[in-house]
Amino acid sequence: MASRLLRPLFLLQGSPRLLPATAAGRASLHLHPPPQKKRWVRAYLEQQRLLEPPRRRSEKPNWDYHAEIQAFSHRLHEKFSLDLLKTAFVNKCYIKCEEARRQELGLEKEAIALHLKDNHELSQQGASFSRSYLTQCFEEAYPKMPSAGIEALVDFLTSEELVNYLARNLSLQDLTLCAEFPEPPDVLQRTFFAVIGALLQSSGPQRTEIFVRDFFIPQLIGKELFEIWNIVNPMGLLIEELAKRNVPVPEPRLTRQSGANTALPVYFVGLYCDKKLLAEGTGETILAAEEEASRVALRNLYGFTENMRPWDYSSPKWEQRAENAIGSS
Repeated sequence: MASRLLRPLFLLQGSPRLLPATAAGRASLHLHPPPQKKRWVRAYLEQQRLLEPPRRRSEKPNWDYHAEIQAFSHRLHEKFSLDLLKTAFVNKCYIKCEEARRQELGLEKEAIALHLKDNHELSQQGASFSRSYLTQCFEEAYPKMPSAGIEALVDFLTSEELVNYLARNLSLQDLTLCAEFPEPPDVLQRTFFAVIGALLQSSGPQRTEIFVRDFFIPQLIGKELFEIWNIVNPMGLLIEELAKRNVPVPEPRLTRQSGANTALPVYFVGLYCDKKLLAEGTGETILAAEEEASRVALRNLYGFTENMRPWDYSSPKWEQRAENAIGSS
């Protein structure tokens, strides 16, 4: 048994060629230790990336402006004219800044001019079309709402803050040619409306209506009417609306109350017309509850309630007629 255990040792001692190889193999193992994964490197690199000053997307590697413009139209599933779409992203401030930079470099007058058209005209067309289409939609959806309420809804959807939110979610800031960085909200608003104007000239009003509907109207989800439309005297407006319908003046009555002698009281006030409950509201004071009840009555009157029917996003009538014509043929 001992001879079997000692046999490999004798073989190693008797073969001089094996000893150097074995020693070299061991040396190689010691010279090349197994790699150790340093898990902190990725977090460190990410931290360094966040500490870097922001740069334009065009200043980073792997950027092809023409390819990005084409990808933008395909990403939206819309057919744009590339020339119009490129014009939609060119702002007037960019042209002035670029021409001033070329002039500082001492170029000739012919080389200074960029010969680019800015997006002012397209932006005006897109903004006008969006406002007119949204006004038409709300007039059809809420026929009992006065023009002031319709205008407040349209102003909210076309406001600078909301349009800037839509533009950034579509990454318009990466394609916008602007002198300032980061791009100001008014520039992104103008650029977004210019994209709508480019779509209007490229694909016509029908496709543009669907585009405006799909991006603007969903922003009303979860919104309350009088958060958008500021009314100073809701009871006075309610009386005017009821007078148009030959309904008598509502009578407020205190229906319930709780904790009247505590720090957090709550009152329930109901509005009655012809001994029928019109609406009921709550508040910390009787006056606040009365105002809330009048707002509830106005929401019910206009059809802009919390449990109202969702917006109809089905195919428009012109699209349905085209599908029926194709199916019949």
